Amino acid sequence: MATVNIQNIQKNYGAVKVIHGIDIDIADGEFVALVGPSGCGKSTLLRMIAGLEEVTGGAIRIGPREVSHLPARDRDIAMVFQNYALYPHMTVADNMGFALKLKKADPAEIRTKVQRAAGILGLEKLLDRYPRQLSGGQRQRVAMGRAIVRDPQVFLFDEPLSNLDAKLRVQMRGEIKTMHQRIGTTTIYVTHDQVEAMTMADKIVVLHDGHIEQIGAPLELYDRPSNLFVAGFIGSPAMNFIDGRIEEGAFRTKKGLILPLPQGVAAAGGRDLVYGVRPEHIRAATHGIEGRATLVEGTGSEIYAKLDARGEEIACLFRERLDVRFGDTVSIDIDPARIHLFDKQTGLRL
Repeated sequence: MATVNIQNIQKNYGAVKVIHGIDIDIADGEFVALVGPSGCGKSTLLRMIAGLEEVTGGAIRIGPREVSHLPARDRDIAMVFQNYALYPHMTVADNMGFALKLKKADPAEIRTKVQRAAGILGLEKLLDRYPRQLSGGQRQRVAMGRAIVRDPQVFLFDEPLSNLDAKLRVQMRGEIKTMHQRIGTTTIYVTHDQVEAMTMADKIVVLHDGHIEQIGAPLELYDRPSNLFVAGFIGSPAMNFIDGRIEEGAFRTKKGLILPLPQGVAAAGGRDLVYGVRPEHIRAATHGIEGRATLVEGTGSEIYAKLDARGEEIACLFRERLDVRFGDTVSIDIDPARIHLFDKQTGLRL
């Protein structure tokens, strides 16, 4: 295990700059997720840590060593790819032990380490099979087992679950988290799925256009997003954003809707703001803000609805069982303590 320190890392492809001076400190044994939309630079950053991409500027340290310009084989890392990258002509056991075989490790040691990894991942009965005889989830376990066998200082995961169906993704999420808790190896995990990041990581790094938008624990990003981008990216369903201004102690939209405010924000009056509230922080009320239901989706445990309130669309997630149908008028209440306010011009949180 080791710390990972990323200092002012930059990446250019010719005249095109894709990573703009990123700094991240990852503690020994920490599970860090790099998240962001497609093209934000997260996979490029991971590949630079792995040694699969050249560093244009800055430094990468794994433990006490600077590895910025070392070849991948000398960095003591193990990477799990999206497409598994298994050798089709080798059995599961041979795939898992191949890296040790290349290092001319003792065959008995290889067998011991393969058996240990297989026990962690539930692969004991599959060691004699070939990749073509495995399901997608089993292949991903083999790829993880191959990484465990190497006993690296750092695990790198590049969107490992994106090829799996929804149910299997949830299962594998739990298995990766359990594996990390049992082994404790420093882990850097790239995903575009913020739910994966929220449920698995100790710390999340939100990237956008090659810049870091915010670094923090999952609940920190959820409760106190630093700007509009993070607020909109973290949380599912996405946060409601409504434009307006503070007038006479309340938030008034351009269409005349009045919304409650938390205490102590009167100083923000006179400028254009964005009012943010998460759908799950809106509850049904006997009297309150009224809106007409334009969309109603029930899942059994909750109801997702979109309301038209004086021309403003407000998404709501009701955890109680309500009899709401398309076209119904619904009264809602918003807890002022759950409100987020952002400067319209800068996008920054007030």
